[in-house]
Amino acid sequence: MKIRHALLVLFALVAAAPVLADEAAAPHPFSVHDMLAMERLGSPVVSPDGKLAAFTVRSTDLEDNRGRTDLWVVATDGASEPRRLTSHEDTDFNPVWCLNGTIYFLSTRGGGSQVWNIDPSGGEAVQVTHLPLDINAMTVVPDLYSFLLVMEVYPGLGVKGTLDRDAALKAAPTTGKVYDELMFRHWDTWEDGKRSHLFLLKGGSEDPVDLMPDLDADVPTFPWGGLEEVAVAPGGQEIVFTAKILPGSQPAWSTDYDLYAVKTDGSGEMRCLTEANEAWDTEPVFTPDGETLVYLAMDRPNFEADRYHLELMDWATGDQHRLDVVYETDELDRTLDLSPHGLQFASDNRTAYFTAGCLGQRSLFKLDMRTARVTMVHKMGRHSGVGLLKGRLIFGRQHLQSPTELYTIKTSGSGLKQITDFNGEKLAQALLGEPEQFTFKGWNDETVFAYVVKPYDWTAEKAAAGQKWPVTFLVHGGPQGSFGNDFHYRWNPQAYVGAGFATVAVDFHGSTGYGQEFTDAISGHWGDRPLEDLEKGLDAALEQYGWMDGEKVVAAGASYGGYMINWMHGQDFGKRFRAFVTHDGNLDERMAYYDTEELWFPEWEHGGAPFDEGSGYGLHNPVDYVQNWHVPTLVVHGALDYRVVDTQGLSTFTALRRQGVPARLLYFPDENHWVLQPHNSIQWHGEVMAWLTRWIQ
Repeated sequence: MKIRHALLVLFALVAAAPVLADEAAAPHPFSVHDMLAMERLGSPVVSPDGKLAAFTVRSTDLEDNRGRTDLWVVATDGASEPRRLTSHEDTDFNPVWCLNGTIYFLSTRGGGSQVWNIDPSGGEAVQVTHLPLDINAMTVVPDLYSFLLVMEVYPGLGVKGTLDRDAALKAAPTTGKVYDELMFRHWDTWEDGKRSHLFLLKGGSEDPVDLMPDLDADVPTFPWGGLEEVAVAPGGQEIVFTAKILPGSQPAWSTDYDLYAVKTDGSGEMRCLTEANEAWDTEPVFTPDGETLVYLAMDRPNFEADRYHLELMDWATGDQHRLDVVYETDELDRTLDLSPHGLQFASDNRTAYFTAGCLGQRSLFKLDMRTARVTMVHKMGRHSGVGLLKGRLIFGRQHLQSPTELYTIKTSGSGLKQITDFNGEKLAQALLGEPEQFTFKGWNDETVFAYVVKPYDWTAEKAAAGQKWPVTFLVHGGPQGSFGNDFHYRWNPQAYVGAGFATVAVDFHGSTGYGQEFTDAISGHWGDRPLEDLEKGLDAALEQYGWMDGEKVVAAGASYGGYMINWMHGQDFGKRFRAFVTHDGNLDERMAYYDTEELWFPEWEHGGAPFDEGSGYGLHNPVDYVQNWHVPTLVVHGALDYRVVDTQGLSTFTALRRQGVPARLLYFPDENHWVLQPHNSIQWHGEVMAWLTRWIQ
């Protein structure tokens, strides 16, 4: 099923490894075991009276090689310790407050995902629904005394027809899959004909109504979409949602996601709200008075990394207009145009709060809708899941030295207060490196930001005495991404610090959070402008931090970062490195086009398809320079990666070994573009750290 990846991300990522008693006596260098030991907090959901916030906490059962997720609550004033509400061995998630102060949530107890209810003041959880299909997401529609559910069905067949077809397929003696159109597989899953649909289930009923019975599209969208793509219209008579509804194979080369409104009366009647825009429209939110629909929109079709701006639609008339805002900063010689996410409105209908990537952070902002003026509420770290309290905000916040904990802050930006501390004692037992952000002049003499994380045993005295530390140079993916101030669970600089390295990570041209012009600079220039930034960034780091050993530098990257490792390996810059790690990176951009599933991405980045005249697939293609490869390289790939298919990694390993270059292949038959399973994560970190340290001896 297509929901498999989303459930893995939600419930089976990482979290706990026991700390032995003798290890707790003295702090030790940070490792993957510390990373996995961290409790992972979900976004806070505020109770109707604002006094409590419900959230999930994820820990890992290494014996079962899976995550366990439970519900907790915390007083929003921080006056008491968080309380655990559930402790079942199965997964409890998706908390939603009822107006009576109890909590609905989804649980996999009993082998399927259903709605349960619990009273946070005391009592056992009670099952509410007993449907024959799994519920993958849920919220409530108070106006209709109903649940809004997400379930997977075959279009036109409904719940019973879906069960009957599944039974027939299971009994069939053949296993062949037949396809007539793209995309026949997506991210890590082969298409099976099922679609995620929205269902309305009235309280006390066991007969959910498919609101879009014949729709051949996923709502929410696959694989990244959630209920942030869905909004309930005033009175509950319509549901607004994001979907890509296109004929034939067009979804493979289009980013025309639109907003639609569907009736909740079960008629299946729907209308497109954003037909005029052929680019991406998403994240609908109604103002508290119900008069205005606010949503995010891109301007340029077929480009996933265009800037989102705000669109305002009068719900009664359908009239709409664009709200352009400018983010001022004194850290650059230019203004910024950023992409807001997670919009939350105050009751005055004019004030909204959101997060946006900004100069290596994901900062928290305040917007005045009437003046279009944006002010920063809090800058440092990666903020998520903003909720509104009386005069304060509640949110999750993480940074390079801590995973997510919950905080509150005054809406003025003062009075930051941490109200959970699930990981403080564990962090105190791990020796962490101190992060520091620096800037330098990169391509086109423009300011580029980067992070250094110092070795865990670094001191000014040791540095002054001439001690040197080796360096791991990290290259982020995307390429429209960022190595910012967050506690990453797959590419955490602290893991390399714990292995004895300092780390350097450059947000080269193409990175997000520095304005759209900066992001756009990489398209058609995968191998020149970012490479110039990486070269200059490493030089700047070695010059500014004299304790770094410029003779012992290794590099690692995944996705575009893996491509960049392969690319710079064939360039003069590659001669500066002792070892490489390339994870799920393209070797041949031409063949990668024919292998991947979402064609709009390479067509935008390289100016068309490989068979189009003037396209740029041969401009910066690593496969054309493999004859220059000489650096020992660890190649990592997952069999379920349909974005960067495994043949790219296998070909990379073949090119290395055929030329006699020291190389090692780490292949996961059960992982996708990421390494998600806890034991596989341990193996990945063990192989990577052993490989990098081997070649600096």
